[in-house]
Amino acid sequence: MKKKMRTVIRFPLVWMLTGAILLGISGFITQQLFTAADGMMSIVLALAGGALSIAIYRLIMKFMADRKVQELHMQRAASELMLGAIVGLLLIAASALIIMLLGGYRFTWSAEHAAGSIIAVAIGAAVVEELIFRGLFLQAIEKRGGSWIALAVTSLFFGLAHLPNPGATLWSSIAIVIEAGVLLGAGFLWRRNLWFVIGLHFAWNAVEGMLGIPVSGIVSQGFFDVELSGPALLTGGSFGLEASIVPILISLMIAIPMLIRAKRKGHIHSRK
Repeated sequence: MKKKMRTVIRFPLVWMLTGAILLGISGFITQQLFTAADGMMSIVLALAGGALSIAIYRLIMKFMADRKVQELHMQRAASELMLGAIVGLLLIAASALIIMLLGGYRFTWSAEHAAGSIIAVAIGAAVVEELIFRGLFLQAIEKRGGSWIALAVTSLFFGLAHLPNPGATLWSSIAIVIEAGVLLGAGFLWRRNLWFVIGLHFAWNAVEGMLGIPVSGIVSQGFFDVELSGPALLTGGSFGLEASIVPILISLMIAIPMLIRAKRKGHIHSRK
């Protein structure tokens, strides 16, 4: 009986869904706490919530999946976070600059901003979403279907997860599938490290919010007010940068070399 129960618990779908539910609950609770706070306190609460989510993930992987959590090795945490953040910063900065040069964005300095709230939300989203999608989902699906199927499925669901957001459309979800789902999945397969994609995801959301651009339809008070001009395909419309064609093209230019490198490093696993 114990052997049968152990087999059930270690089945990828079981620990994947259990982990996703627990992380979703903890993420929701901590989000309510840090969004109700202001300034530095909101950042501290977001970091505490992130630490709790990471602890839950480690416990799920250790006691249910029965595997070592190499993807969250502390020895590489700082360097991988920094590398991922640089990639995210360059992606958003380059995308916003190109759109501005094409006449799609006009930035004016804002007298008021909510930098603490923007950073806190970016931390919460980056940690919880990466633990669920690239940590649990991608690795669980990969064990059964291989890396390519896992990348495709997690990218699709990542796009669908943003469909309920304000201003979302079928196009915005497709855009997120390509630019974010594929890029973050490729980043994980390349580095085999969750710190890297957490850093990338955090910088993406934080820089976008600081620029005053809606983050996946969610408006925040950044350091600038943004005036849109031109077609939504260029500017992303009310949904924000993610619905623009520009970051889609740039993210693919980054993701494809990542996948090539992952293949050469033997990080792409075949279907079992």
